[in-house]
Amino acid sequence: MNERNFLEELNSEQRAAVECTDGPVMIIAGAGSGKTRVLTYRIAHLLNKGVDAFSILALTFTNKAAREMKERIAGLVGPEAGNLWMGTFHSTFARLLRKESYRIGFPPNFTIYDTEDSKSLLKNIVKEMNLNDNSYKPSPLLGRISSLKTMLVSAKDYANDAHYNSEDRAMHREHFGQIYETYTKRLFKSGAMDFDDLLYFTNILLRDHPDILLKYQDMFRYILVDEYQDTNFSQFMILRQLAARHQNICVVGDDAQSIYAFRGANIQNMLNFQKQYADTTVFKLEQNYRSTQTIVNAANQVIAKNRDQLAKKVWTANEQGEKIPVLRAFTDSEEGRTIAQNIHDLRIKAGSAYREFAILYRTNAQSRPLEEALRKIGIPYRIYGGISFYQRKEIKDILAYFRLALNPHDEEALRRVINYPKREIGDSTVDKMTVAAYDNDISLWTVMENIPDFDLGLQNRTRDKISEFVNLIKSFSAIVPTHNAFQAGDFIASGSGIIKELFTDRTPEGVNRMENVQELLNGLRDFSLRAEPDAPQPTLGLFMEDIALLTGEDQNKEDEHNLDKVLLMTIHSAKGLEFNYVFVSGLEENLFPSQMSVMDREDLEEERRLFYVALTRARKKATLTYSMSRYRYGSSVSCEPSRFLEEIPADFLYTVPSSYEPRQPREINRIPRPASPGYSNGSPPVMRSPLTNKKLVSINKTQAGAAPLNNEHLGALAAGMIVEHERFGRGEVLKTEGKYPDSKAVVMFENGEKKQLLLRFARLKVVENP
Repeated sequence: MNERNFLEELNSEQRAAVECTDGPVMIIAGAGSGKTRVLTYRIAHLLNKGVDAFSILALTFTNKAAREMKERIAGLVGPEAGNLWMGTFHSTFARLLRKESYRIGFPPNFTIYDTEDSKSLLKNIVKEMNLNDNSYKPSPLLGRISSLKTMLVSAKDYANDAHYNSEDRAMHREHFGQIYETYTKRLFKSGAMDFDDLLYFTNILLRDHPDILLKYQDMFRYILVDEYQDTNFSQFMILRQLAARHQNICVVGDDAQSIYAFRGANIQNMLNFQKQYADTTVFKLEQNYRSTQTIVNAANQVIAKNRDQLAKKVWTANEQGEKIPVLRAFTDSEEGRTIAQNIHDLRIKAGSAYREFAILYRTNAQSRPLEEALRKIGIPYRIYGGISFYQRKEIKDILAYFRLALNPHDEEALRRVINYPKREIGDSTVDKMTVAAYDNDISLWTVMENIPDFDLGLQNRTRDKISEFVNLIKSFSAIVPTHNAFQAGDFIASGSGIIKELFTDRTPEGVNRMENVQELLNGLRDFSLRAEPDAPQPTLGLFMEDIALLTGEDQNKEDEHNLDKVLLMTIHSAKGLEFNYVFVSGLEENLFPSQMSVMDREDLEEERRLFYVALTRARKKATLTYSMSRYRYGSSVSCEPSRFLEEIPADFLYTVPSSYEPRQPREINRIPRPASPGYSNGSPPVMRSPLTNKKLVSINKTQAGAAPLNNEHLGALAAGMIVEHERFGRGEVLKTEGKYPDSKAVVMFENGEKKQLLLRFARLKVVENP
C-alpha cells in the first residue's frame, strides 16, 4: 500500500496527527478513537519520508502491542520495519543496558529477576538478619523498594534521608534501609537486575555518562510513546533526557484512562506535557469507532465530574444503541446468577459467541459467586490473569537451570535447584557456603567452584556432590553459545535430571507437569524456527530475555480468539480490550469506588476513570450490576448503589428489578434503593436514592446489636419476623413448628431459597419484629 492510500484511510484529525512529524506532539486519544492506527501510520509516514528506522524509538506498554504494530508497519512499508527500536519500556532499555552494561558494572548477560525471584531473595535476607518475618513480609518490602526505585531513590540516598528514617521508626520498620541496601548488593553480586532496575539503571547510565546520553540522543531522533498517561517518574525522566536534544517526541494517550497510580503511574506527566515542551502541537482524536452513542454519552457524563483532565468531547457516528440496563440483586450470589442468566439469554437472542462477553469487577475476590453461577448453568469461562505458564513450579525449575547456564552467579536460581533433583546438598550445606560467600564478599557460585579451599566442615562425599553440580552447570554453559535455544534447552532439561524425575511420577499431577515441560520445549523449538534469516541466532539467552520481559497482558494471550469462553477479569486487566457485551459488576459504594478512595479527591477521580474504562470496553451493550448485600470479611454487609450510577443521566439507563423480590410489601433491606419499574413502560429512568452516610454497615450490628436467640427465647419467634442467618443472610419467617429442643422455622431468604432450620443450631437474629 502506498502512502497516499493509507493516509486516505484516516479522518482529518488523525491524518493531521500523522503528518505533523517535527517538534513535540501530544495526541489526546479518546476511547476507541483509533490511536493504534495513528501511531502505526505515523511511523510508516516517517519511514516513507526517508527517516532511518534505527533512529525511531517507539515505546509501548505490552510486547503484544509492539509486535502487532511492527507487523502492520511492515505491511505498509516492507522489511525496513524490522530495524525499528520498538517494544516495551522494559524490553527496549534492557536491550540498551546489555550494550552498555560495563559502564555500570554489570555483565552483559545479567539475569532479570521476576517478582517471585525478588520476593525469595528478600525472604532470605530477612531470615539471615534474624528479623520478625511478620513485620518484614516480602510483598510489602518489594512494593516499597519498587516505589523507591521508580522515584530514583537509591539505597544510599534512602539511608541518608532523615525523613525516611523517621518514617521507618514510626512504622516500626527500622531495618528497612538495611534490607534495601542488602537487597541491592545481593542483586549486583548475582549479576542480576529486578524489573524496576531496568529503568532505574537506564536513568543512572544516561545521567552519569554524558557520552552515552549524547550517543542515544543522536541515535533516537524521533521518539513515540503509547499510553503516555500510564508513565511513571522513572520513565518520564528517561524520555526527558533522550528527547532533550531534538525535541521530536510524540506522546499518545488518554488522561481519562489513567488507572495505574498504584503502580506509580502519574497522570500529571500527560496533564503537564505542554509545560515541559513549550512548543507542543496538540491533536484531539475525539471520534469513537467502538461503542454506541448511549455508551459514549453515558461515559462522557461520568468522566466530566473529574477536575484533573484535558478538555475533549468524545462522540460517535455509530447507532444510538439501547439504554444501559442496571441490574439490582439482593446478594452477590444472586448478582452472579442474574449475570449468568443474562449471558445465556443474550447469547441465544443475538447469536453471539461466548468470547464476545466479558464480566468486569473491581477486585479479584468478586469472581467466586460469578464463577459459581456460570458453572451451574454450564457457561464456559476463563479468568483473564490467572497463573502464568512461566510461574508454574516445574517451569520455574527448568528456567532456573537455563539461568545458571547463562549466569552461574545468579544466587536465587542456584538456591532453587542446587538440590533439585535430590543430589545430597542439603540446606545446612548451602547455609555454610552462604556464610563463606558473605564473609569473603564473593558469590555463592565462587565458593562452590573453589570448595576445596574452604574449611566448612563438610564431608568428602558432600564436597564431591558440590563439584559434580559445578561441572554439570559448566557443561550447560559450554553448549549455550554454539547452539540454538531449542538445542541448548533440550540438552539442559535432560541433563538436569528434571525430565527423568517427572517421568517417574505417573500421578495425574505428575503427567500434567511433564506435559508443561514438553510445552516449554515446544516453545523453544518454535522460537528457534521462527527467527528471521538476517536476525541474530535465536539463542537461549534471547529466549530467556523474551519471557523475562513478558507483561501480564502478554501472558494472557492464551490464543484467546480461538477459545469460546466468557472472560472474567478485573477492570485494570481489561484496559485496551473490547467486547460486544460487557457486564460491570459490584457497583456499590466502598467497593467501586473503593473504600480507600472516597476520602481523597485524586483517588476518587482515579476510581471514576476506572469506571470510564469499564464502560467504554463495550461495543454494543454495557450492563451495570450491584448487590444490596455482599458477603465480605466473614459477614454479610449491607451495600448502597455506587455514586457512579447516579452520575449517569437517567435518560441513558433503565433498572431491571431483582428476580427474587419478596412477595410481601415489607422491605427486608434497610437501605434506600432505586425503584423497580421493569420493562413494561418503555425503559423508564432510574429513581435514585440519596448517597449520604456511605459506610459499610454490618447486618450483624443492626437493630442495636441484636444477638442470636437464646434457647429460652426460641419460642418467641413468629411468622412475619425478619431474621438474619450467618450463612444465608436475611429472610422472612413463614412459619414455626415444634417445641424446644426440636423447634423449627421455615424461612424464605432474600436469595429466593426456602430453608427449614432447626432453631437450636440456626443462631438466628431478629432484625425486624412487626
